Amino acid sequence: MNISVFGLGYVGVVCSACFSRDGHKVIGVDVESTKVDLVNNGKSTIIEEGLEEQITKSVNNGLLYATKDYKQAVLDSDISFVCVGTPSLSNGAINLAYIYEVAKQIAEVIKEKKSFHTIVIRSTVKVGTLKTCKEIIEDISGKKHNEDFGVVSNPEFLREGTAMYDFVNPPYTIIGTYSDKSRVVMTDLYSSIEAPVYQIRPEEAEMIKYANNNFHAMKIAFANEIGNICKENEVDGHVVMDIVAKDTKLNLSSYYLKPGFAFGGSCLPKDVRGLTQIAKSHDLKTPLLSSLMKSNFYQIDRGLKLIYNTGKRKIGFLGFAFKSGTDDLRESPIVTVIETLIGKGYDLSVYDSNVHLSSLLGKNKEYINNHIPHIYKLLKEDVNNVIEASDVLVIGNGAKEFGKLLPKIPSEKIIIDLVRVDKEKTSKDNYIGICW
Repeated sequence: MNISVFGLGYVGVVCSACFSRDGHKVIGVDVESTKVDLVNNGKSTIIEEGLEEQITKSVNNGLLYATKDYKQAVLDSDISFVCVGTPSLSNGAINLAYIYEVAKQIAEVIKEKKSFHTIVIRSTVKVGTLKTCKEIIEDISGKKHNEDFGVVSNPEFLREGTAMYDFVNPPYTIIGTYSDKSRVVMTDLYSSIEAPVYQIRPEEAEMIKYANNNFHAMKIAFANEIGNICKENEVDGHVVMDIVAKDTKLNLSSYYLKPGFAFGGSCLPKDVRGLTQIAKSHDLKTPLLSSLMKSNFYQIDRGLKLIYNTGKRKIGFLGFAFKSGTDDLRESPIVTVIETLIGKGYDLSVYDSNVHLSSLLGKNKEYINNHIPHIYKLLKEDVNNVIEASDVLVIGNGAKEFGKLLPKIPSEKIIIDLVRVDKEKTSKDNYIGICW
């Protein structure tokens, strides 16, 4: 393929080298003469193992050259990768000026172009950037998306120091586009890379890089805070975190990485509070760990606001143990929601088969009698009684019976799902998901 790459900084020059290594003809585009001259002389614009050797080889083979002439670059290519910088503004927001400037330049050129052109945003950008670029290109060029051109979000996952390796060994390839033609082009382009390909909405693709990098930052901050606490207690933090990282069932897995409602139960809230208190006893600051309970309370507030916004007063709860498959009500966030609504005079009814059974057997009876007798009075034995009595139904845990029940709930009832019992559903019509 013929590829133009806008921006010969870190991402752009690595992509240029790697695409040309695969036999594609690559034209690097940059406004800085220094970078253009470096590439054309077989030199790299950054320090990265193996990069300069590949640039030299590609230039000598006639598969890579650089230019400041963006017009000719677009005319001589079928795909344009946008790899320009998106630096932070003074308020922390990202500066998208360079992205939009390149979109305008490409639009000017494809106005005169007869063949289909694919524009790929490789830079890290906020949600909605691709949509704005599409509108800019349509407005300036007079061309139509998916007929004359296509735009794609294709975030990169390159680590400094191992970028050449990471390019051909990514965790996955993300193709976010509404253009069928560009989707085919991108799938073909990455066909030689052995990694899962996820074809998703552009908005989801734009969010993935931010989610990944913030997750990495969170892990580093977490390990540092644990390490600080360990040191003050004469414990080797590396030993602790090395063992933590060996748990691939829970710690390094997808198990807890699912958006939904607040955490609860007898362990997590107690141990979060306990560890932060240990840190305080040593005069240590733990900004990340100390934020966990605040974040949890915010998610409870968010669930309450979804209920308030319906304007309805008759609310039914399907599941109120802190998670499915248990009758444990200790620090259940749903219990907090129910108690708040009781205090505000809402008309409530509650169903949870596990809690009902345990209360009859006495397993959970003491807790119910001593802590939440007012909620137990609302507990119904038949789920249909809750559905009939309520205008809004809140799904509080992921019990399988609720997933089967969901399609049978009358359309005039509003459903607020805090756990996503149906993985295919997103907020639409009478169904509201807390994070989807």
